[in-house]
Amino acid sequence: MTTPLSPGAAAPRPAPPPAARSRRSWTGWGFLGPFVAVFALVFLAPVAYSLYLSLFRDRLIGGNTFVGLDNYRQALGDERFWAALGRISLFLAVQVPVMLGIALLVALALDSGRLYGRDFFRVSIFLPYAVPAVVATLMWGFMYGTRFGLVGDVNDALGVSLPDPLSPGLVLASIGNIVTWEFVGYNMLIFYAALRVVPHSLYEAAQIDGAGQLRVITAIKLPAIRGALVIATIFSVIGSFQLFNEPSILQPLAPNAVTTDYTPNFYTYSLSFNGQQHNYSATVAIVMGLITMAIAYVVQLRGMRKGG
Repeated sequence: MTTPLSPGAAAPRPAPPPAARSRRSWTGWGFLGPFVAVFALVFLAPVAYSLYLSLFRDRLIGGNTFVGLDNYRQALGDERFWAALGRISLFLAVQVPVMLGIALLVALALDSGRLYGRDFFRVSIFLPYAVPAVVATLMWGFMYGTRFGLVGDVNDALGVSLPDPLSPGLVLASIGNIVTWEFVGYNMLIFYAALRVVPHSLYEAAQIDGAGQLRVITAIKLPAIRGALVIATIFSVIGSFQLFNEPSILQPLAPNAVTTDYTPNFYTYSLSFNGQQHNYSATVAIVMGLITMAIAYVVQLRGMRKGG
């Protein structure tokens, strides 16, 4: 015996037939399919091909033969690779905090509302990011020149001898200066966008409590943009390990300072295109990718833990 429905009660909807449910599921895959296809083509396929290449080696006798993990054992004992990794790790440890610190100070100054011409400064600081990395490196490489550039002109005009920015001891700092100039504006925009969505009620409450600007920054602004700080740090870590344009362009200007194994990416490029060692190049690239993923994951995990 069925229970009669009360007046005004809606009748329950009948369950859709299996054919309709199947059509809905295929409709979802129809929307997702193009992305999956492009993702597989431009990301999964190159990674799979690199893994495949890393398991082989070209030999004078026998051609391209399967060697298993021999290439990985060679990479783990490659002094040139580890020297390049150590060099880029030093670059990361010094350049990233300096760059993010400058970007954060600029973002806080723009958000304070006390800076005259805020829009002009925001665009001016972001503008170097719009300059292609190749053009920026060529420009700075010309200024670094002691015989034909700005440093040389200053030496001639003042009768002094400034240190050569492209010398072996200073070229890493010179590259760091170029990268900082390029990406301060990009990170500043991330921090500034995060600061703009902080509720103004928090500032009003701090003003009522008599909190100064420094207290507002440390107690309200920095905790509120912690997520943006973590994201910018992860992007900067990945970008540092991918450093290639700047050393490769400066290499003809400073061949004694910037070698073909100066950074891991430059070393990988040199192995593949100059040494024709495609299999070992793929191996080094995979090892470097795994190291980058591990460090970026640690940074993310630490940032999330702090946020909790």
